[in-house]
Amino acid sequence: MSDKASFSQIDFVPAKAEDYEEVMSISGGIYNGLDYLPFRYHAWLKDPQRTMFLAKCEGKVVGFESFLLVDDGTTAVVEGLRVAPWMRGRGVAGLIQKHCLDILHSDHPEVKKVRLTRVENPPADMLAKYKVLNSKAVISINLPADQLETSLKLLESRVDNLDTSKNLSVLGAEEILKFFDESKTRKDLLAGGFLVQGWLPLTTQKPNLNLLLKRNIVWIYSHPRESSDLTTSSKVTASCGGPQAYLEGFLSLCTPPFSVPYSKGVKRLDIDMFGNDPSYAKLHVLKQLKMGAQGLPAGSGVICILYADESLRAQLDQFCEGLTPFPLVREQLLLEMDI
Repeated sequence: MSDKASFSQIDFVPAKAEDYEEVMSISGGIYNGLDYLPFRYHAWLKDPQRTMFLAKCEGKVVGFESFLLVDDGTTAVVEGLRVAPWMRGRGVAGLIQKHCLDILHSDHPEVKKVRLTRVENPPADMLAKYKVLNSKAVISINLPADQLETSLKLLESRVDNLDTSKNLSVLGAEEILKFFDESKTRKDLLAGGFLVQGWLPLTTQKPNLNLLLKRNIVWIYSHPRESSDLTTSSKVTASCGGPQAYLEGFLSLCTPPFSVPYSKGVKRLDIDMFGNDPSYAKLHVLKQLKMGAQGLPAGSGVICILYADESLRAQLDQFCEGLTPFPLVREQLLLEMDI
């Protein structure tokens, strides 16, 4: 392919199953080896609510993008943007995004918003178009196979004095749907009413919840603590009108372990947390890790990505002290644009 190929030579075509290897070939090193697309590509193709397309130049794949219709078809969530290494910095991403919007305008006029998640420091031109709705701290840890058992024991030793484990409930499908019927629950736990799972930002409308239920996610909820359960310092915070006084409960969602390109035998876990109680946050991380580890093939390690309220960063860093950090990102941003 000519290095000086003009943008007039870029064509857009639907992505197909047979394009998998070529899409993967332009994705090397993405997310430091924790790329989710190899795991999701073929499942995405089967989703009637999702559109996937390729950018091609001189017959070669140079880009990829997809969007998922959510919120009863009124919002498009954009995911999976890829540009071939030799085409980066030449405006190809902008063309891909323009093509995405063109499809939405022509084929889905009912779509009024585009939503996406990005890491810290997005480009200025993106911030000029999109509004930042929320952000979360991101903490990533590496638990190699030969350290997994001792790492879990270390974390367990750090929650021994937390008398809140009796409040942990693993939710089933009916309980999840009922849970979000209560508007107060959404308001207290979910910033702006958004449920972000594995970088997928959704509202809690029933069709969106049904979409998540198909992913075999583990949902754990801790009921709100009574004021009598709070520590003295927390009671002072509550009486002073502090940060919700940890009384709103706590929710976590964890993906099943899935393979990533980083290394053979290494699985990825995403634990999304909602709430601001540090005691519950630690308990949820431990419980989700232990449940995830139970489903691992023998000899597998885990790279776990935690997403939590920024107010929990320091305590979660301390909780994970002594474990091997994994270089990834520090912040997850939720952005939205009217179209």
